[in-house]
Amino acid sequence: MDIRRLDVFDDTEFERLHEAIERAQSFERPHHTRWSLDEAKLEFRREDPTERAEAWGAYEEGALVGGLALFFPLLDNLTKCWGELAVDPDHRCRGIGSALVRQVVSRMEQDGRVIMVIESAYPFDRRDDHPYRRFAEANGFTLAIDEIMRILPLPTDAAMLDDLASEAAQHHAAYRIESFLGDLPGGLLGSYCALRNQLGVDAPTGDVDFEAESMTPEMWRDRMAEEKDLGRARFTTVAIDPEGSVVAYTDLVAPPDPSPDVWQWGTLVDKDHRGHRLGMAVKVRNLQQLAAAHTGRARVLTTNAETNRWMVDINVRLGFEAIEVCPMFELRIDNAVNNATGASPERRTQVSAATT
Repeated sequence: MDIRRLDVFDDTEFERLHEAIERAQSFERPHHTRWSLDEAKLEFRREDPTERAEAWGAYEEGALVGGLALFFPLLDNLTKCWGELAVDPDHRCRGIGSALVRQVVSRMEQDGRVIMVIESAYPFDRRDDHPYRRFAEANGFTLAIDEIMRILPLPTDAAMLDDLASEAAQHHAAYRIESFLGDLPGGLLGSYCALRNQLGVDAPTGDVDFEAESMTPEMWRDRMAEEKDLGRARFTTVAIDPEGSVVAYTDLVAPPDPSPDVWQWGTLVDKDHRGHRLGMAVKVRNLQQLAAAHTGRARVLTTNAETNRWMVDINVRLGFEAIEVCPMFELRIDNAVNNATGASPERRTQVSAATT
């Protein structure tokens, strides 16, 4: 077997890697949401000052049978990396996944990273003994936290959203709730980025200790331009305090057609402004904005830490239905397979629903 870094500008090799990762991630997962090839190409080919992406392929007799997508933060969380590890379903249980983990450890050592974070997904009734979990633990990963994937069928009940909005409004009279499609006005962007940068710190992440991110308004505008080029539509709703600062936000992203999905991305309420039902207010208004756009999408997908009862309660009231466990695993390279390193244990990674 040969494991080598791919030229992400080689269309043929990159398409093979994308297909292998998608086959692995969708295996036995009827609700899997697929990223398009064009989206994946942009993710790996763009110049991003916040993150470096690498693609690696595992080959047997010239055929790509597995791969890695690795992401290295460049401005914050510099002891960490995260990514996806995939083995084609037809080539599993032959040591390919473990060989890819060894490659991850090697890259972590070379780049001075000591923790890798990776996510997986499997049914509730197999959460303790699913092959993906057994693979992760056999290769030095530990379970950091269980998240739960939930789906909200669309269209939403307009009357229900109106009732929830009215109920929440009684608690946040001092705040404005505003919605935007695409970029935000310049006067809000600074406080929006500052709040967004706290998501990894304030949201429950179990044993994963993330630092605040370093997104700036200039970087955000560049990202919005890329999303527009891809055909994505981002719906953002914010809560604004009397001083004019964003103190709560939520983002929905509709990928390019013909995807049936909408992705629920970040939602956060500033800790100094909690208790005013702002989480419910922004999520309801954003779903109303989505409905008014007539996107024709079939569902919204979201994940929440199982321990985040406040956000879970909001999502349950909105009608989200739990479908699978999405655990987050971390690999500290002093625990990695074959005792591959003796470096200081200060970093982590994600195990995808694609490993075995």
